Amino acid sequence: MSATQSAAHAPTALVTGAARRLGRAISLALAKDGYRLALHYNQSHEEAQDLARQIREQGGQADCFGFNFQAELGHEALDLLLGDINTRLGPVKLLVNNASLFEFDLANSTNYELLLGHAQANLFAPVLLAQAVHRQWSAAEADKGFDDNHAVIINILDQKLANPNPDFFSYTLSKAGLLEATRLMAKSLAPACRVVGLAPGFTLPAAGQSQQAFDEAHKISPLGASSRPEEIAEAVCWLAKARAVTGSTLFVDGGQHLIASNRDLQFGLL
Repeated sequence: MSATQSAAHAPTALVTGAARRLGRAISLALAKDGYRLALHYNQSHEEAQDLARQIREQGGQADCFGFNFQAELGHEALDLLLGDINTRLGPVKLLVNNASLFEFDLANSTNYELLLGHAQANLFAPVLLAQAVHRQWSAAEADKGFDDNHAVIINILDQKLANPNPDFFSYTLSKAGLLEATRLMAKSLAPACRVVGLAPGFTLPAAGQSQQAFDEAHKISPLGASSRPEEIAEAVCWLAKARAVTGSTLFVDGGQHLIASNRDLQFGLL
């Protein structure tokens, strides 16, 4: 697949949380790889429109879709979203569940709102979106499975799932649920869909973190550097084409998950 292939035959990729940070890097890489981009955003309207313009200026195809998963997680709302994307860009061949809530709490400080908010954004939305893609793909494609005639769902996870610490309690619980959902959906949604996980390392500065603190945390890995946004984007492009890969999670983190820490890496190695 390449950006030079016929636009009429270009597959459609839906990237959630596409406007900023990792979502933006992933979207740009997929556009270069020949996908039509359905750019989901919640509040980042201007950034999403700017990204769509950038993709079009580079010869790609992109459109923006504003949607609040925490407010609209019903079967009907998601089918309408997928139907709108289908009408404007074509059926979703690739779903990248990238949108995520990441707020600090601990087991002794969390509350119902934090638990529910993280679960809605980081677990419920990816699962129900995957289900909607499966419904759409199953209805649209009679010959599915072993060849390339299937949809692909990539769930963005986190290296800390292999090396957990107590920080960001609700976030970690929700991502752990998505890790298990990845394995279960790989079984139940086959052969119409492949479902895989991608676990980045400490890739971008956290909110309020200084560049110096990020640079120090980024070095905490066997390779001396964790993942960069473009490396995560490259891994998404590869997984999208890796026909024989389903139900597994690829760690792209410089080996960061191999080093134990009692705190989240943004606080340093403790």
